[in-house]
Amino acid sequence: MGYGGSHEDAARRLGKSGDGGIDGVIDEDRLGLDRIYVQAKRYAPGSGVGRPDVQSFLGSLVGQGASKGVFVTTSSFSRQASEFADSLRERIILIDGKRLTELMVEFGIGVRISRVVEVKRLDEDFFIDYE
Repeated sequence: MGYGGSHEDAARRLGKSGDGGIDGVIDEDRLGLDRIYVQAKRYAPGSGVGRPDVQSFLGSLVGQGASKGVFVTTSSFSRQASEFADSLRERIILIDGKRLTELMVEFGIGVRISRVVEVKRLDEDFFIDYE
């Protein structure tokens, strides 16, 4: 998506025991002057992310001294979780499974082209010289 320029280390996966509720970090610029922290939850459809999960992520951001975060889930967010994220001074963007899929297709991540359809139309200018 253009974060961190084009260098390899623009994004790093953390997500292990003792990660403080942070699964990854993305350098917003090539120098790493500002960072975006990421939390990811892989939930089954119907098992949404609630406000307590977003509050916990906020606590992790505050612990890192961060003001920007992205919370991604393969499922959905409850209304309370969305309202809470919208009310914060810190910027937490919520990306649900539907939006995640749209972004994956848009940026060609984890997808491949299965079929290309070519549509042709008549070029009327081609026939102008034959009148």
